[in-house]
Amino acid sequence: MARAAAKHKPSAPAVSVLIVTYESGPTLARCLAALKAQTFGDFETILVDNASPDGAAQAAARGEPALRLIENAENLGFAAGVNAGARVARGRWLALLNPDAYPEPDWLQRLMAAASLHPEVRAFASRQLSAADPTRLDGLGDVMAGAGFPFRGGYRGPDPGPLPTGEVFSPCGGAMLVERDLFLELGGMDERLFCYCEDVDLGYRLRLAGGRSLVVPDAVVRHQGSASSGGPRSDFATFYGTRNRLWVFVKDTPPALFWLTLPLHLGATAVLFTRHAMRGELASPWRGFKAAVKDIRIAIEARHEAQARRKVGSLAIARAMTWNPADVFRRRVVIRPLATPPPRPTPPAGA
Repeated sequence: MARAAAKHKPSAPAVSVLIVTYESGPTLARCLAALKAQTFGDFETILVDNASPDGAAQAAARGEPALRLIENAENLGFAAGVNAGARVARGRWLALLNPDAYPEPDWLQRLMAAASLHPEVRAFASRQLSAADPTRLDGLGDVMAGAGFPFRGGYRGPDPGPLPTGEVFSPCGGAMLVERDLFLELGGMDERLFCYCEDVDLGYRLRLAGGRSLVVPDAVVRHQGSASSGGPRSDFATFYGTRNRLWVFVKDTPPALFWLTLPLHLGATAVLFTRHAMRGELASPWRGFKAAVKDIRIAIEARHEAQARRKVGSLAIARAMTWNPADVFRRRVVIRPLATPPPRPTPPAGA
């Protein structure tokens, strides 16, 4: 009888799409409709709801029985939400998608084609366009400046049009593909970060392990952005972004590079705070910075873990960063061309 039951067990999908929701009612239905229209159909959808009071995730699950719903008793943040979904996912690949990101019909097909074409790569980023103005970018992969400041490449700039697949520092968690085994090997998202910069931290740890990430410019989503947190300059976003940026710098920067760039990081922070002050928005980033310093032991403990797993040195990480100040001030797209793969070794005669 057990064998007969096993015969009828549905096979695992190739991809598990993970969507973490919190008060996502205004956008979730559109996101799920875009997923239903995908030309690549071998995927499951997992909603992880962080105790939303709006009931949107529950309503979506009632309307679509194939959806898998995880209901957290409280708001655990994006990082813990993704980890909860990854633990139950059945796909070889995890596709992380924000509930306010609307993928084009061939989004998953394009990502999976890139994964097939580049089997040595295990993490991929998407082209994110602004949902409000698709002629402008929301991001083309994440960039890490030499000062230890991450940013979305091309954010709010004009869409540059067709581009080849290339290497970026890390994928943005709003629309990315990562191999599930790799995700788990890296320890998943760092739940101590709660929200913001956790995707940069994941991509940084992938680099420390000797891996790399590619952006697939023809895998397109339209991203509304910060729909659940009140906008990119809300108190919530600014507090956690400021706190976590310092923690990720302390946690992930290799030793030689850390001491070399610490003055740059502090100087860049001072410049950013000056801009906040000129806009009358200093309270939230200052609270975030104080919280980061007060609980710096959290970042130091995390550093011990991250550096213990490190397989590459400071030079390899430095080469993956941008050292051009204009890239930072203009939030330029930074995509490095793919290196020509080494030729396969010729087997000995008679092999």
